[in-house]
Amino acid sequence: MDVESSSKQKQDPTQAPPGGMSRMRNTSTSYRGGGGGGGGSHRRCRNICVVSAIVLIVIVIVLVIVGVTVFKVKHPVTTIDSVSLQDFQISVAVLPTISVKLNLTLATQVSISNPNKLGFKYTNSSAYLDYGGDTVGQATIPAGTISAGQTLPMNLTLTVMADRLLSNVSELFSDVTKGTLPLTTYTRISGNVTILFVKIHVVSYTTCNLLISVADRNISSNDCTYKTKL
Repeated sequence: MDVESSSKQKQDPTQAPPGGMSRMRNTSTSYRGGGGGGGGSHRRCRNICVVSAIVLIVIVIVLVIVGVTVFKVKHPVTTIDSVSLQDFQISVAVLPTISVKLNLTLATQVSISNPNKLGFKYTNSSAYLDYGGDTVGQATIPAGTISAGQTLPMNLTLTVMADRLLSNVSELFSDVTKGTLPLTTYTRISGNVTILFVKIHVVSYTTCNLLISVADRNISSNDCTYKTKL
């Protein structure tokens, strides 16, 4: 009886120990749970990237709309407010040869208007005085900045370069004898307007055709045209 009782108490080596299957199931469950957590983290990162990209696109679209509407680049306007004779002396000699002596200085008042919502920064520019298609005078317009909506007045002095003017004595003599001296002032302002870190190049042109009365020594006619290029 004692032998049978002892043999019953021995365990079969092929049987799993008590609680073994439970521990294996718990281990398997824990492994699957860890894998599921990694997949969820990946989805969250992907969702964050998608949302960030959408927000960035919306911001860019809004900035473009604002730049095209509110901050749309408008043409700076250069206006010749007045042109007057500061000095005008002329003498004509017929003998022994035809000769003309001329001293001419024009005082020009120019204003540059910036209608943009942002400042207009212009580089060194120039004003020219032409006669018969040739440049006979020049004045420098120093670089500067015009604030948004501001109009900047400036005074320019254009002095005729006698040697250039007298290079065509016959035409000059003909105009003087007719009583009028045709001249043209030409102003070019070049600069930039910066919108959303983008520089937009702008050039403003003004051309004025003048007729100077030799007898009265004043400007009898002044016709100006304006043009702007982006």
